[in-house]
Amino acid sequence: MRATIINPFYTSVKSVCFTFCLLVLLAPLNAAELLSTEKRAQALHISSEKIELTITALNDSTFEVSYEADGVKQLPSFALSEEVKQRDLIVTELSQNEKAFTFSAKNISAVINKDSLGVSFYSDGKLLVSEEAGFFAHDTLRGFRFALQDDEKLMGGGQRVLGMDRRGHRMPLYNRAHYGYTTESSQMYYSLPAVMSTNMYAIGFDNSASGFLDIGHTESDVLQFEAVGGRTSYIISSGETYAEIVKNFVDVTGKQPLPPRWALGNYASRFGYKSQKQTLETVEQFRKDDIPLDAVVLDLYWFGPDIKGHMGNLQWDKNTFPQPEKMIKTLKKNGVKTILITEPFILSTSTQWDSAVENDALARSLGGGPRRFDFYFGNTGLVDVFDEAAQDWFWDFYAALDKQGVAGWWGDLGEPEVHPGDSIHHFNGDKVTGDEIHNVYGHQWAKMVYERQTKLTPNERPFIMMRSGFLGTQRYGIIPWTGDVSREWGGLKPQVELSLQMSMFGLAYTHSDLGGFAGGEVFDPELYIRWMQYGVFQPVYRPHAQDNIAPEPVFHDQATKDIVREFVKLRYRLLPYNYSLSFENSLSGLPMMRPTFLHSASSDIENSTSYFWGDAFLVQPITDPGVTNVKMKLPPGVWFNFWNDSRYKNLSDDQETPLEIEVSVSLKELPVLVKAGSFIPMAKDMQSTEAYDPSDLTVHYYHDPSVTQTTYTMYDDDGQSADSIKQANYQTIDFQAMSSDAGLQLDTQVKGSFADAPKSRDITFVVHGVNEIVSEVLVNGSAVKVLDAKAFVKSHQAAYWNEKTQQLRVKARLESRLELLIK
Repeated sequence: MRATIINPFYTSVKSVCFTFCLLVLLAPLNAAELLSTEKRAQALHISSEKIELTITALNDSTFEVSYEADGVKQLPSFALSEEVKQRDLIVTELSQNEKAFTFSAKNISAVINKDSLGVSFYSDGKLLVSEEAGFFAHDTLRGFRFALQDDEKLMGGGQRVLGMDRRGHRMPLYNRAHYGYTTESSQMYYSLPAVMSTNMYAIGFDNSASGFLDIGHTESDVLQFEAVGGRTSYIISSGETYAEIVKNFVDVTGKQPLPPRWALGNYASRFGYKSQKQTLETVEQFRKDDIPLDAVVLDLYWFGPDIKGHMGNLQWDKNTFPQPEKMIKTLKKNGVKTILITEPFILSTSTQWDSAVENDALARSLGGGPRRFDFYFGNTGLVDVFDEAAQDWFWDFYAALDKQGVAGWWGDLGEPEVHPGDSIHHFNGDKVTGDEIHNVYGHQWAKMVYERQTKLTPNERPFIMMRSGFLGTQRYGIIPWTGDVSREWGGLKPQVELSLQMSMFGLAYTHSDLGGFAGGEVFDPELYIRWMQYGVFQPVYRPHAQDNIAPEPVFHDQATKDIVREFVKLRYRLLPYNYSLSFENSLSGLPMMRPTFLHSASSDIENSTSYFWGDAFLVQPITDPGVTNVKMKLPPGVWFNFWNDSRYKNLSDDQETPLEIEVSVSLKELPVLVKAGSFIPMAKDMQSTEAYDPSDLTVHYYHDPSVTQTTYTMYDDDGQSADSIKQANYQTIDFQAMSSDAGLQLDTQVKGSFADAPKSRDITFVVHGVNEIVSEVLVNGSAVKVLDAKAFVKSHQAAYWNEKTQQLRVKARLESRLELLIK
């Protein structure tokens, strides 16, 4: 029997161990099996003749459960953040009776059977889930089994196209590209070894190896995580609503750092721009066509003239990009950032092959040399991103490009797309195979780029777009996308499902290649418009495609261009609302795209037709041609049509049976509703986010008498400083609405500060749903004139009521506090 082992995570509390330890020796009780139990601070350690079990409270609603057995190799946790490993002690309690131990944090308890050491989890006395056979370990297979309840539904598995309820499916846990997918996929670019249940818990399998997630497929009442190797540990979180589960789970796997504000703008992106001249001409066309733009993304032609044979050059092809630094400066002057693609494959035909071999930067073969293999782009080796020396070699190229002015990184093929199982990687002084750490390759690559970029430019936020990673990769600023989707209606259909499934586990910036990427012989303007409309209400607005059909709106017919232009401009007007969603995600872990059941404990989790964008918007993308009427499931409350202010009411509190309504739409509109009681701050039109002016805002408030009180917080900072949240270098603009017989009161208050924050803000309030004659408007207690439309435009502080639209507009100046009373 090995010596008692406490997870290295907890060595930081050794100094307080004698104060907090509770040691209970149980021999001779169950002496043949159970030897001892020891509670140290927030960890319970149990030893038996066969296994060692450690249960650790990570927060008041989350446990880490780790098993160790003789001869079972362990790897460190990839899922848990460094912050959670160092946080203050979580208050826990240990009790026992003849049959079981009960180890409890504030909102979750683990009951451990003394005979079997099987663990069951409870919250407020309600059973969440129990281990069935629990932990198992064999030479080539290890994992866990849990008992599923009959009526339980489960999300999870990451990027799959299977429907929101994944019960009944067996899914490979092996990140792998699925080129040209449409309405079905069981294996894609970014798998997540995790589930979230209608029984109000989430479980994440903290294992990096190739495996399977079986959610009641092989055995209908069993959830099984299995892998060929790796760590034998899982994380379990509970919550009263799905929002609470998300917050508790993301609290321990890590919150997404704020991206630079420009990341929320429009991108010019394709596969790919073949020259400096083409790049500059494309960006200039956006300016000519009055379509905002913030970034241009250069695919693999920046380092080579052809698709094959050049991957791994990692330097500009000076024949086609003769003056890259001049190009980058020119783009920057116009508010456009440069993003470059990089891949972890170094072809044997590339200019860096000899250097990679000499610096021992590649994964090795069993014989000791670089592990070479063939794939689509040529004969290659794979950078060993787990090895510090290999990282040093790889990073030198990034650092040189950063010095030239490159603003962001696009890491592609990072599953890795091809990864021989017998590749040998050096990690933490040990050797691990490709199969053991395949699913964290993208995670480790993102970590490398994030940490080294942060060190190189500590006052700036990294931009890192990658299509593969692991649980918790969001803490390294990853912006994932849904891969090479087919450019057809079937490719558009699953995009909401894919983003929602990822967002519920912390990957809030998951987005799609707008317009579709793969294939397509003839341009379909309706499909393109519908996809671009959807993009306004997803985390990243990036059209991207194979260039046989242009992904950029500037290269399409005038009618298409005119419609898309208005939606791109709407995206920019929504910048203060969208940027506040980014802030909220970084502060709490809540996603930007939200399932309609997020703030409930509903068992109706199968809706991926519509979703919330933040809390204000209900969005339903159109995914079929020729649609003029759309049926929408209306959640409880009063809702406004975003385009014409038509009102819809669902006065029921029943989350399980939402009211179905029918909404008419044209090609120029997307079904978008706004919940009564919502504040939506908007900015003036701009050519790029560099022209964003937070001192001049239009704030829409959607009024209905049924909403008597509501609040909203807008966040503002300089848009680029890395320490905005950590150092509280930001402002909140807190809005509150109170409705009574006396009228509608709107209070606004500014809190906090940051360098160059506006000293005052000119705000135009647009109050929707004002269906009675406005008798008086008071601003900070003083009456203001109610003018006609023409006079209102010229005024600095006044009101205007449009009886036809039932909208009231009020102009006022906000310094620290502003009170409006509308009678």
